[in-house]
Amino acid sequence: MWAEIVENLSHKDNHNRAIAAQVLCNLAKSDPKNRIQKDFDALLAVTKDERFVTARHCLQALWKVGAAGKKQQKILVEGLERRFKECVAEKNSTLIRYDISQSLRNLYDTVKDEKIKEKALQLIETEEDLKYRKKYATLWKSK
Repeated sequence: MWAEIVENLSHKDNHNRAIAAQVLCNLAKSDPKNRIQKDFDALLAVTKDERFVTARHCLQALWKVGAAGKKQQKILVEGLERRFKECVAEKNSTLIRYDISQSLRNLYDTVKDEKIKEKALQLIETEEDLKYRKKYATLWKSK
């Protein structure tokens, strides 16, 4: 089934793409063959989907990949960092950056790795618009 789900990441129907992305994110924790590492770039590509709602569904589930283990955590954080930086010219960049910040917070809350928090705060500091920098930072206020 794994290959079929990965194939659906590029399905013509955006609902299928969104579902495939969310299912893969959820399956990462039960992936003894570490296939997610090979297919992560295809998953990350869905965060650039032509249908923004599909991209957001993927972005909001991505943190689960990092919760699956250290290797997955590394590729996730690197991928989200790359996405945070490159989305600046996109139409919905502030929502993308918010979702990335939220994903990093969800991952941090799950694995309690201070490096994730540090990376998220570093990324937030790169936001030039003070209003959005403050908005992203609210995710990191003590809970």
